[in-house]
Amino acid sequence: MKIALRQIEGRSPAYWLLLAGLLLVTAIGLAAAWTMEHHGHVITGMNNQIVWGLPHVFAVFLVVAASGALNVASMASVFGKTAFKPLAPLSALLAIALLASGLAVLMLDLGRPDRLIVAMTHYNFKSIFAWNVVLYSGFMGLVVAYLWTMIERRMNAWSSWAGLAAFVWRLLLTTGTGSIFGFLIGRQAFGSALMGPMFIVYSLSYGLAIFLLVLLAISRWTDRPLAADMFARLVRLLAIFVACAAYFVLVYHLTNLYFAKQHGLERFLLLDGGLYPALFWIGQMALGSLLPLTLLLHPRSRGSHAAAAGAALLVVAGGMAQMYITIIGSQAYPLPLFPGFEVSSSFSDGVINAYTPSLLEWLLGFGGFALVGVIVVLALKWLGFVPTRLDQFPPDSSPHDLAASR
Repeated sequence: MKIALRQIEGRSPAYWLLLAGLLLVTAIGLAAAWTMEHHGHVITGMNNQIVWGLPHVFAVFLVVAASGALNVASMASVFGKTAFKPLAPLSALLAIALLASGLAVLMLDLGRPDRLIVAMTHYNFKSIFAWNVVLYSGFMGLVVAYLWTMIERRMNAWSSWAGLAAFVWRLLLTTGTGSIFGFLIGRQAFGSALMGPMFIVYSLSYGLAIFLLVLLAISRWTDRPLAADMFARLVRLLAIFVACAAYFVLVYHLTNLYFAKQHGLERFLLLDGGLYPALFWIGQMALGSLLPLTLLLHPRSRGSHAAAAGAALLVVAGGMAQMYITIIGSQAYPLPLFPGFEVSSSFSDGVINAYTPSLLEWLLGFGGFALVGVIVVLALKWLGFVPTRLDQFPPDSSPHDLAASR
């Protein structure tokens, strides 16, 4: 069975309105970044205690989701599920767009984006940050090569090998991203070996949720009905990944509660921390885990595209809440400079650190999401990433050829 890939015409007023809106939000985000760079981070909510602010929440979420967006392509090339093969180019495109946008927000939030040249030319391999520079660039290169082997018919024979390399590298990338926090023992909530595998599981749910949203939007806006069996597979996969992510969160907090030295931190994050317990119980667990699972698995809503889209949006919102708790909440809790002793001074020792994100930080973060949309919308118009038909997919038991037609 041959699957032809086609561009989206993109001639309707709705298409140009969508593109214009995404470009406007991206431009506003760039303007916010320029304003923060010009005046300094003093105009943001960040301070010398909360040094990673809201833009880092957006950036890390996008980078983690980039790894998970490759789920569908990996299912086809690594696990032999050939039914997913026609959707593999779209999966790779989303991975590239999410990673590029996440890194853009990250660089613009640092205050001196030009210092990236130093990070790219001078490596301290004792630092997890240096390793991540290699992991991010390597992932981008491998996914581009993987995409080439899928679209270029002469290179189809190498697609499985490229997909396997991208799959292994995405595990390394997400482990490295989680290890940024896991290796920072100065922050009490970060020093855990669970951070690496936990971020891998997060990536599976976040990336697939975004992929499902994009696929449903393409199906609806281009009048290409999505096959019921493929829709059911994606919904089932998303439910499994969401459940696994919730399980890892449970293990992480139970592990912390086992150690007496972590009781204060856990009480802060789960009970007494004001915003952070609300984000955890309402945002991450209720709206980001339990409600999506209900929508995805309940017999009355299981086959509904609207319910699946709502569940995917809730997973994204819950993921943002989780990243906010992990990055901001862990910085807000005071550093244990002298474990076992009470520390009191005029320099905020032992004091909960306050942080309120500024409008500029919100604008930069939303600009990153808009940049993902710009990349995807333009690529879909000018390159063939989506099958001509979404209502017919090959069975897993039969090999097929994937032909790109422009």
